[in-house]
Amino acid sequence: MKKILPVLALFLATFSFAQTPCVNGMAGQYPCSGLDLLSRISLGTFGSDRGNDSWGWTDPLDGKEYALMGLGNGTAFVDITDPVNPVYLGKLPTHTDPSSWRDIKVYNDHAFIVSEAGGHGMQVFDLTRLRSVSNAPETFTEDAHYNGFGNAHNIVINEETGYAYAVGTVSFNGGPHFVNIQDPINPVGEGGFSNDYYCHDAQVVIYDGPDSDYTGREIFFGSNEDRISIVDVTDKNNPIGISNGFYGSVDYTHQGWLTEDKRYFIIGDELDEANSGFNTRTIIFDVTDLDNPVVHFEYEATVAAIDHNGYVKGNEFYLASYRAGLRVFDISDVEGENMVETKFFDTYPSSNSARFDGAWSVYPFFASGNIVISDINSGLFIVRDPLLGVNENTISNFAITPNPATDVVEVFSKVDPISTIEIFNVLGQKVMALNFGDSLSEKINISNLQSGMYVMKINSTTTKGLLID
Repeated sequence: MKKILPVLALFLATFSFAQTPCVNGMAGQYPCSGLDLLSRISLGTFGSDRGNDSWGWTDPLDGKEYALMGLGNGTAFVDITDPVNPVYLGKLPTHTDPSSWRDIKVYNDHAFIVSEAGGHGMQVFDLTRLRSVSNAPETFTEDAHYNGFGNAHNIVINEETGYAYAVGTVSFNGGPHFVNIQDPINPVGEGGFSNDYYCHDAQVVIYDGPDSDYTGREIFFGSNEDRISIVDVTDKNNPIGISNGFYGSVDYTHQGWLTEDKRYFIIGDELDEANSGFNTRTIIFDVTDLDNPVVHFEYEATVAAIDHNGYVKGNEFYLASYRAGLRVFDISDVEGENMVETKFFDTYPSSNSARFDGAWSVYPFFASGNIVISDINSGLFIVRDPLLGVNENTISNFAITPNPATDVVEVFSKVDPISTIEIFNVLGQKVMALNFGDSLSEKINISNLQSGMYVMKINSTTTKGLLID
């Protein structure tokens, strides 16, 4: 049985379902750097012909992680706690018609879903129902519905206040439509802001940035087609426009996200690559003075793909870049006008051209380090930094061979005696722990371990990646 596993692994990798490490720039058929493919679920499995947005939920009771993916005909819910073996739990069908656009956010263990489909409104789904799915995949029903608007392009939620902001509706000139969701299954409309035209996407925060004039206020950062729009939405009865930010060669201001210190707002223009000939262009606004946002610098990538949804986590910017897949950037020196691509996973390997295929969105906020990519054409991808986020010590006195291994792996030391060896699976669980004397080489029987990626820790100091066929 062991002898056929490499062939089986190659077969599965070809169809993008299997755990596949990024080796020599490829994870199976997918170009990559610094990100391993843990698994993929196809659109066919979801019973849909197209994908769109994605978000995530972590169950506060047990820490289980769930991916939420928008589809043409509904929303899929997937348990990714074991990212190598995700479980498709079921789908909430669209409230009205199918649509290419669907957006999902989470508050208080509930998912809130909007769509461009006519009359769709906002669906509310109690995510705690996912704990008791007994016959997956199920067809779910919504737990509540808000009909204060029909179609909406997007939904934004401020989890600190319990307000949802539907944008791109026919109400309020396409500006944010305020919905109180503090009681999730009884959403209540509370007005909106119509003084800055159509809003495509936004982020809303309780402001704790450098501009002390607005400390503690609820501030809306909108991407409004040809500008960024900053609005004080603290008083829902009297929202106040603060300022607009403009930049050159504008085609369509699509979406943006704040750095964690609130000093910069990183945005993408969705049409400038196709219409104006840029490579993937990212515009970084300095928003240290909310009354006067200014362009800090622009970053242009080496590929021509169109940028779509991007999110900041720590000092990294995660960008779903359509045909170029997921691109990850180090933004630790954004103040010095530096932005460096460090990792990528290309879900659309045939081309990086400026067309509307490939990665629609990314969700990088799981504590485990699992990263969800939703792809228009190919479904749901789960990727992760290799070695469970622990950098392999390549300048080391230890070596392991063979790698990949099947039944036995041998560990060599040039200088230091081997005292302990621990092996961890992709979930971070210790699956083997061994103690030794003063030998410079040890053979380890791994025949009882399943095929996949592991981390070997030697003498509690050195980590090595191990692939078992």
